Amino acid sequence: MREGRGEEIREDMKAGVREAAEKEKEAVKEVSGKLAENSDFTRGSIPKKLILFMLPVLGALVLQAMYGAVDLLVVGRYGSTAGLSGVSTGSQILNLITFMVSGSAMSITVLISRYLGEKRDSELGSLIGAATVIFVLISTALFVLLVFFAEPLATLMQAPAEAKQLTADYIRICGAGIFFIVAYNVIAAIYRGLGDSNSPLLFVGVACAINVVGDLFFIAVLGMNVAGAALATVLAQALSVLFSLVMLRKKQLSFRFRRSDFRLNEQSARILKIGFPLALQELLTQSSFVAICAFVNRLGLDASSGYGVASKLIGFILLVPSALMQSLASFVSMNVGAGDEKRAERAAVTGVWICELVGIVVFFLVLRHGDLLSAVFTADSAVIAKSFSYLKGFAPEVLLTPVLFAFIGYFNGHEATLWSMEQGLLQVFLVRLPFSFFMSIQPEASLQHIGYAAPLATAFGILINTAYLLYYRKKYLTEKRC
Repeated sequence: MREGRGEEIREDMKAGVREAAEKEKEAVKEVSGKLAENSDFTRGSIPKKLILFMLPVLGALVLQAMYGAVDLLVVGRYGSTAGLSGVSTGSQILNLITFMVSGSAMSITVLISRYLGEKRDSELGSLIGAATVIFVLISTALFVLLVFFAEPLATLMQAPAEAKQLTADYIRICGAGIFFIVAYNVIAAIYRGLGDSNSPLLFVGVACAINVVGDLFFIAVLGMNVAGAALATVLAQALSVLFSLVMLRKKQLSFRFRRSDFRLNEQSARILKIGFPLALQELLTQSSFVAICAFVNRLGLDASSGYGVASKLIGFILLVPSALMQSLASFVSMNVGAGDEKRAERAAVTGVWICELVGIVVFFLVLRHGDLLSAVFTADSAVIAKSFSYLKGFAPEVLLTPVLFAFIGYFNGHEATLWSMEQGLLQVFLVRLPFSFFMSIQPEASLQHIGYAAPLATAFGILINTAYLLYYRKKYLTEKRC
């Protein structure tokens, strides 16, 4: 009797487990259905879906750019000219690192979108786990570089003597918090790969608000100058990462994480194959700005500070095409995964037209009123004049960058990241750096003439990308027929 009763209980338990499993499957299906409805780029209006995805990406980029901009603004108002130079030079190094990390993290976005397009949701846990381990190792290497080699990096940047130690302080403190900077970019890449560009906007919004308060407290109240700016940035990033992890834990996902996912696995090679060229591409692009900064630093403190202000403005100016590039990578990847190449191409063309409409307005604003824009960051008339001079030369870049970034986003979405790296290398070493250096050593060196290097390099990039697109399409169609 007892045995019969025990068997009945065991059967009831098994039935309960099966019922719970079925409910979990139904819940996963429901979540997947909502994801498909809200973030499926393979159907619906291209302009509408692209714009709705781009806007939060743009918002996040704007707020992320505010970190350095607010640092520069507050130091410019409450600090010294040497502090302004220290932040502008030090942030060039940090920008280089950040763009490298965000570029390589785009591999996560591309692969998640591709797997979703191919209906391979079950592999996402191992993909994200492998990516986490890879970026922890990268963070460790960057920590050692920035903390223990801050002075040599400041020397390499040819920071003016008055600002050399301040530059090193900024690099070292931000380097101590590099784990948070890397973590934010990885988490944001995961969300965007899932078709969610709103959450990263929320995370960076929280961080930006904390950074503004921190800058005012540490610099304006405590008088910590450059060290206060760096400390505020690290604190803001740390709290943003904490918030994003809490949100990710609560987020309803169409897949599950296992502890065994967090290791170097079969996904690692594919992540590195896509991510390494993207990281190197960003390294080359940002290195050109760092090198130009070093060229400009030889022209004196006013020129160094002016270029720093102009660089911060340029960071905002190019955010729309940057948002396009990141959005297209996800949009194109999902459609390629679904086998719809024509829709991927239409998305790229649509994105160019959207950005060019904005670019025309920004072009005239920069060309005619660059001095007013520069005055937002400093009241020093000499620094404003130097900044405006560089912006006059840079201005045509505003009209050319949307086309170039659309090419890069399109190729990244196809996992053709090796070409993204190669074209970046050609631009930097054949045009941007040689021209900038030549202009910087002229007897009457002008920041405006140095600024011409950017649009010249981008025009060259558009030409070689157009040629490669014709080759790539022919190759792609041939392979597809085979």
